[in-house]
Amino acid sequence: MNLVRTRPVRTVRPVLDPFDAFDRMLQQMSSGPYADRHESAGAPYDLYETDEALVLEMAVPGVAADMLDVGIEGRQLTVRAEIPEPDDEGRRYWTRNVPRGAISRTVKLPASVDVDGVHATARDGVLTLTLPKAQEAKVRKIDVLRDA
Repeated sequence: MNLVRTRPVRTVRPVLDPFDAFDRMLQQMSSGPYADRHESAGAPYDLYETDEALVLEMAVPGVAADMLDVGIEGRQLTVRAEIPEPDDEGRRYWTRNVPRGAISRTVKLPASVDVDGVHATARDGVLTLTLPKAQEAKVRKIDVLRDA
C-alpha cells in the first residue's frame, strides 16, 4: 500500500465587489440604530391580486380616514399619514417602538390600475385600497382554434 501525500482543498474566496459591500453597509444603516424610525418602520401592508383588481391592506393604527393621503402616479402608490403623538406628560418609557409623526410608504404596483375606479376605506386601523386593474392588465382567455 502506498501513501500519497495530498494538500487539503482550499476554498476560493469570492471576489469582493465593492458595490455589494456598500449595499450591505447601507442596508445595515437603514435597519440599525442609525435608521430614521419613521421612514424605516413604514406601515406594514399586504398586497394581493384578484382577477379584477389589486388589493392593498395597510396597518395605520390610530389614524383617522381624513388624515390619510393616498396618491397614485403611474404604477407608484404612495400613502402618507400623521400618527398623533401621545401626551407624554408623566410617562417614563422603557421602550418606544410605535412609530409616531409623519409616515410615508411607497409601493410599486405589479400592474397598471384604473385610477378613477379606486375604492379606499379605513376601518379598525386598516386602510384597504381596491385598485381595479386597467383593461390592458387584465388576464384574457384566448381561444386556440384547431388548424384544419
